Amino acid sequence: MMRYPPHAPRPLILSRRRFVQGLAAGGVLLGLSTTALKAAAQQAGAAGGTAPVLRGTDFDLMIAESPVNFTGQPGMATTINGSLPAPTLRWREGDTVTIRVTNRLRESTSIHWHGIILPYQMDGVPGISFAGIAPGETFTYRFKVSQSGTYWYHSHSGFQELTGMYGAIIIDPAGPETIRAERDHVVLLSDWTDEDPMRVFMKLKTQSDYYNYHQPTAVDFFREASRDGLSAALDKRKMWNQMRMSPTDLADLSAQTLTYLANGTTPVGNWTGLFRPGERVRLRFINGAGNTFYDVRIPGLKLKVVHVDGVDVEPVTVDEFRFGPGETCDVLVEPHDDAYTIFAQSMDRTGYARGTLAVRGGLQAPVPTLDPVEWLGMSDMMGAMSHGAPDQSMEMTGMTGMTGMTDMTGMGGMTGMGAGSMAGMDHGAMGGMNHGGMNHGGMAMDHGQHGAAAGGLAVPSTTARHARTEYGASTDMRVDMARTNLDDPGIGLRNNGRRVLTLADLHTPSGPMDARGPGREVELHLTGNMERYAWSLDGLEFGQSTPVHFRHGERLRVILHNDTMMTHPMHLHGMWSELESPDGRFLARRHTLPVQPAQRISFLVTADALGRWAWHCHLMFHMDAGMFREVVVS
Repeated sequence: MMRYPPHAPRPLILSRRRFVQGLAAGGVLLGLSTTALKAAAQQAGAAGGTAPVLRGTDFDLMIAESPVNFTGQPGMATTINGSLPAPTLRWREGDTVTIRVTNRLRESTSIHWHGIILPYQMDGVPGISFAGIAPGETFTYRFKVSQSGTYWYHSHSGFQELTGMYGAIIIDPAGPETIRAERDHVVLLSDWTDEDPMRVFMKLKTQSDYYNYHQPTAVDFFREASRDGLSAALDKRKMWNQMRMSPTDLADLSAQTLTYLANGTTPVGNWTGLFRPGERVRLRFINGAGNTFYDVRIPGLKLKVVHVDGVDVEPVTVDEFRFGPGETCDVLVEPHDDAYTIFAQSMDRTGYARGTLAVRGGLQAPVPTLDPVEWLGMSDMMGAMSHGAPDQSMEMTGMTGMTGMTDMTGMGGMTGMGAGSMAGMDHGAMGGMNHGGMNHGGMAMDHGQHGAAAGGLAVPSTTARHARTEYGASTDMRVDMARTNLDDPGIGLRNNGRRVLTLADLHTPSGPMDARGPGREVELHLTGNMERYAWSLDGLEFGQSTPVHFRHGERLRVILHNDTMMTHPMHLHGMWSELESPDGRFLARRHTLPVQPAQRISFLVTADALGRWAWHCHLMFHMDAGMFREVVVS
């Protein structure tokens, strides 16, 4: 059976009231009475959102604490100009913007302009691009806006992003708008916890599955034993226990502590965006969550995806899309009925954010029930070694041939796999392995020479090259044969009867920004130890690693290889990440790329931005735990 530490919370069915109820007028209080707050929230929701819109080229932003109440428990949020979300900033391509940011907090702060191409001194990452903004000080950001589209901004200091410091950016193009719509709404999704984020982080460090209330139960075990046989059910549980992993470890946090927000509004508060029947409505979805991957759909409407990460894509019509913290996705919809529910359920299926598209305020549409929880499958654990479709469930009756795993004796087979066929994944020390030729010392591995010897770099390499630094206590899993397919929607979305967006569907019509092929490959492994709640790159946490070096002006390929069983939204600051297919064809320009468990993806970068840049997972606690690296372009 699954093990539960002495003080671990036991599995239970979360009350819908816990994650749905919230407060009808939850949010920034600003000294209003409950009655006045409800009226203000209803009026703001009917107008299309609670965040004010600031336009022009000159802005003054003040960062301070504001009282909030989302769940009935008063708290303090980090706000900009007293607003949560922060004001929406509306710029125009080609303008130079000046933004004066004043810090009224008791600690240092910062603002990072996510996805915006600018001088590194304006990027807003303390310790990398500047020193931060000390209490009582004002820092002036000034840069030319060289792009258009949907972006966002947030703090890059401590846990301020999780406590409310985020807002939307809309940049109007210098020329005609390429996407025609009669109505335009920002839908900024986020998450909130009443707990002190540092206390949450320490709970995860002590017990990484503290908030996972979807652990396999005795009822699950007897159901599996009835279906698959007692021996198979026992072997399956034994395998997970000996790996010290959980098949339901999809997210670090759940609705046990999170309240899911749409434009700063709880689900019961029901943010409402208005439309007239027959209008084409543009919805600018932004994932400003600290922890949550959202699966978004609008029952009764098709979603035409037209713009991703601030860049137009060839339109693709879907029923649903998943996106992680840091990503943006603009869709067009054409509503005709009176009301539709915008439904954004968390990937771990413990809760949801929701809003409504309606012809007038106060209307609602039915809210779907949460989809069932799915266990991580074979491909999520083993990558290409699963020898099966990505939707295979984890059906294990034994595990021989998994090199480096201890105490796995007696597990003599695996459904659909021959003995010894799991050598593609290494969970432990690999004694006697020759690591010569790898570039160790904490830097991402440079495979330029490998590419030249192999006759060029037209196609991304598929051979995993694990750095010596991965063979330590910070890494509990290594995947030797990661899957490279981009057409997998991910756990919980496979074969659900809906058309779900995948990375393979995305195509930037303008093509790559640089026609050159890569001169070298840089491979970076996403690593972690689930039990220790340690997250890193190439087995090294930030502070133990040395920077990744890009040569100014070079064109290079970056390979991200996920050696963990969680999806990581990876964000490279300052430069575009041009996603490519497994056979080396350009697909889409991105600033944040989700990398699924046991997956290997690649993208091209033109190192045209001198300076020091951040590169990290956008799950806040993963970044803070060490999945962060500095990039130096010189």
